[in-house]
Amino acid sequence: MSGRDESLAALAAAVLQPGFVGTTPPPWICRWLGEGLGSVVLFARNVVHPEQVAALTATLRAERPDVVVAIDEEAGDVTRIESARGSSRPGNFALGAVDDPALTEEVAHDLGADLAALGVTLNYAPDADVNSNPANPVIGVRAFGAEPALVARHTAAWVRGLQAGGVAACAKHFPGHGDTKVDSHHDLPRITADRARLDAVELAPFRAAVAAGVQAVMTGHLLVPALDPELPATLSGRILGGLLRDELGFSGVVVTDAVEMRAVADRYGFAGAAVRALAAGADAICVGGERADEESARLLRDAIVAAVVSGELPEERLTEAAKRVGQLAAWTVAARAERPPRHRPTAAGSAVGLAAARRALRVTTAPAGVGALPLAGPAHVVEFEPPRNIAIGPETPWGVAAPLADLIAGTTTVRYAEADVPADPTAGAAGRCVVLVVRDLHRHDWMRASVTRALAARPDAVVVELGVPELVTGAVHVATHGATRAAAHAAAGLLAGR
Repeated sequence: MSGRDESLAALAAAVLQPGFVGTTPPPWICRWLGEGLGSVVLFARNVVHPEQVAALTATLRAERPDVVVAIDEEAGDVTRIESARGSSRPGNFALGAVDDPALTEEVAHDLGADLAALGVTLNYAPDADVNSNPANPVIGVRAFGAEPALVARHTAAWVRGLQAGGVAACAKHFPGHGDTKVDSHHDLPRITADRARLDAVELAPFRAAVAAGVQAVMTGHLLVPALDPELPATLSGRILGGLLRDELGFSGVVVTDAVEMRAVADRYGFAGAAVRALAAGADAICVGGERADEESARLLRDAIVAAVVSGELPEERLTEAAKRVGQLAAWTVAARAERPPRHRPTAAGSAVGLAAARRALRVTTAPAGVGALPLAGPAHVVEFEPPRNIAIGPETPWGVAAPLADLIAGTTTVRYAEADVPADPTAGAAGRCVVLVVRDLHRHDWMRASVTRALAARPDAVVVELGVPELVTGAVHVATHGATRAAAHAAAGLLAGR
C-alpha cells in the first residue's frame, strides 16, 4: 500500500463508528484504533455490568486515548446500559408530560455523569423528533411530545444537562422522524410536509439543540420532498449542507443513523450509502447494529478510499469530516478533564429518575372508578404484548406485574401476544382486582378488541398504559408515558397505595 493509500485509509477509518460483538474489545478493534479508527459504538450486547463496561472503555482508551465511545442511551424505552433490567429513568415522553425543563436537565445530567463514569463520551440522544403522528411505529414515547415548542425546550434542556455531565449529546433524527408511519429500519419513510410546516414543527427542536450547543446531530433516513425530492436526508447535500450547516448554523459532527438500515442500504447499497453520506456532508458513519464485524468495517473503509481515488468523494470532504470527528474527540477529552468521572452507577439505578417517573403519572377516573385506587387486595395482571421495534430491542423487560407482585402478596400475571389472547382475557381473575397493562393501545386493533372484551367482563378493571395514551379507556386509566423500569415501579406504587 502506498503512502497516500495508507493516509486515505486512516482518514476513512477516522470517520467510521463501528460496533462489535463481545464484552471486551475484539483484536480487530484494538488494531484499527492504532491505524486511525476514531470512534466505536456500544450496544446492549456489549453491556453486562458497570465495572465490565468501564474496563471495556479503558481498554479502548489504552489503544487510543481520545477515542470517541458512543452509545444509544435514550434513558427511556431505548436503553443500553440498563437493557437487562429496564431503564431506571423515565423517557422523553414522560419528561414532556411533566413539562419541567429543570427536571429534564437534571435527569439528563444524572445520566451524563453515569455514562462518563463508564467511559462513554458520545450519546446518541436526545430524540428531538416531534411525534405529531400518533400512529408512528418507531418514535412514540421516545419523543418529548407532539407539540413543537414543548419538544424544543426539552431538547435544549436535555442537551445542556447531558453535556454538563461530561458527555457529548447527539440530537436525532434530523430533519425529523415524528410524522411517519414507516420505520426506517425496514423502509424509507416519506415526510410530505411543506417547508412552512417543517420550519414550524420538525425543525424547531433542532434549532433549539443547535442554540444549546449540541455537539452532534444524527441524520434520519427520511425522504423529505420539500427539502430534496430525490435523496433521503442522510445522503442529501441540500439537507445536510444547505439546511443544517448553512441555515441552522450547526458546526459540530453530523453522524448518520446506521447505514445498514434498509431505508438506505436497499436503495444505494451498504457501502454506497456510506460514500454518498460523506459526500453529502456527513462526518461520521454509524454501523454495527446488525453488521458488527471487521469485514463490514473494511468494506466501508475500502469503498471510501476507492471513492476518493475515483473522484466520487472529494478528498477535501473526507479530510473535513475526519477533522470534525477529531474536534469532537478533543471536546470529550476536555470534558473528562474538567469533570472527573464520579462513582459508577449501581444496580439500583437512578434515584433522580425514579422520582421523575412518579411525577409523570397521570390518572383518569370515571365516576364508576372513584375509590378504586389503591387496589383493595391481590391483583390479577393481564399484560398485552405488542411487537417491538428494533430500536427498543427484544432484551429489555417491561410490565407492571413484577414490581406490583413485590408490593402486593398474591398478585398473579398472564401475558398475551396477538396470536394467543383468549376470548376472555380476565379468565382466572375471580376474587382479585384486575389490572390490564397495554402499550400503545390506539395502534393495535387486536389489543383494543381484547381490552374491550376484558372490560365487558370486568368493568372495574384498572387500565395501565405504558405507551402513548392516545386512547383512554376504563373506569380508571393510569398513563405512565413509557415502559421503563422507573415507570413500572411508579405505577405499581400507585396501584398498591405506596
